[in-house]
Amino acid sequence: MLRFDDLQVFVRAADLGSLSAAARVMDMSAAVASAALKRIEHQLGARLLARSTRSLRLTAEGEGFLEYARAALSNLDEGRRLLASGQDQVSGILQLSAPSDFGRNLLLPWLDEFQREHPKLSVRLLLGDRIADLFRQPVDIALRYGEPEDSSLVALPIAPQNRRVLCAAPSYLARHGEPKHLEQLAQHNCLLFMLGSRVHDHWSFHDGKREVSLTVSGDRFSDDADVVRLWAVAGAGIAYKSWLDVGADVLAGRLKVLMPELLCERAPLNLLCAHRAQLSKPVNLLRDMLASRCARLSSQYPLFSGSDH
Repeated sequence: MLRFDDLQVFVRAADLGSLSAAARVMDMSAAVASAALKRIEHQLGARLLARSTRSLRLTAEGEGFLEYARAALSNLDEGRRLLASGQDQVSGILQLSAPSDFGRNLLLPWLDEFQREHPKLSVRLLLGDRIADLFRQPVDIALRYGEPEDSSLVALPIAPQNRRVLCAAPSYLARHGEPKHLEQLAQHNCLLFMLGSRVHDHWSFHDGKREVSLTVSGDRFSDDADVVRLWAVAGAGIAYKSWLDVGADVLAGRLKVLMPELLCERAPLNLLCAHRAQLSKPVNLLRDMLASRCARLSSQYPLFSGSDH
């Protein structure tokens, strides 16, 4: 079988009228170029170039073969350009899982824009707050709050500084008063949801001097964290949720952050996958977009820049 680089040597030598000149242009030794020409002539069973110590010219066989050699190289270059352009395109199917609240209220509009930018991309989205089994479920990646429980997963940070915030609707605070100290949460209706496999009723804070943890209670619980956000906006109680989930409500005045001087629990958002091979171009572009959007929203709550305790 004829080699691509041997064909290049022959065509360059024919164009330049010199085998040594072709070798210099192709950054190879004259001996390597001469071996390439001998190899191609041997495979074809014909002499392509008549050469002496000072001159080189095409033989009749060489003149006839040159046209086909040029066409072969041109076709190979076109094929490589076609493959390269295909790799630059973002296409195929992107299968991902995301938390219910983040997925419905932030990710959905962001994905709409992402698909408008990349119209050949199809998205399959699973929403839920249970940890996705990336080895069994039909997803490539998952977005999840907190550190992954499975150390075998690849975890890439999306919003590493994200934290929870205590918040409630102005209507709830008007009826029940605004708590000024953590101990007063015992007199308030706290809205609960599942965190992993347990009810998240043990809330932790740092008051600048020490870690404070307390168990809270309330008359409402859901395994869908977005339901808890909706209850909070409706004035049903106090929620302790990720800033990413409630930031838009706070900025719009639908919710108010309580005791903002407290440093609340970390809730880093990570992109999880089972293997690094799943980090395709669409996944990496999505990751960059999500990290940028989350950073923009997090920057509107400056306490995230505080030190970790």
